[in-house]
Amino acid sequence: MNRKAFDRIAEGLTEVLTIARCKIKPARLYIPPEVDIKAIREKLDVGQEQFVAAFGFTIHQVRQWEQGRVRPTGAVRAYLMLIQSNPDPGESHAA
Repeated sequence: MNRKAFDRIAEGLTEVLTIARCKIKPARLYIPPEVDIKAIREKLDVGQEQFVAAFGFTIHQVRQWEQGRVRPTGAVRAYLMLIQSNPDPGESHAA
C-alpha cells in the first residue's frame, strides 16, 4: 500500500470516529444494486491484472463480476463507486 492510499484510509477512519462520537452526522451514499466493473476498469484504461494490483481485488473476483456470475457486495460496490468517481490520475495503475 502506498502512502497516499494509507493517508486516505486513515482520514476515513478519523471521520468514522468523529461520527461515532456524534460530532458530525454521516453522509448518505446511494449504492446501486449493479456496478459495471468492466466499464470502470476500461475508464481507467487498465487490464484485469493491473486493476486487481492497484485496488486489492483478486483476479478471480474481477472475472466473476465481469462475467456476471457474482455480484459485488454492498461495501465492495461502494468501493467500486469511489474508484469510478475518484480515480487518482496522477498515480500509475500499472503493476
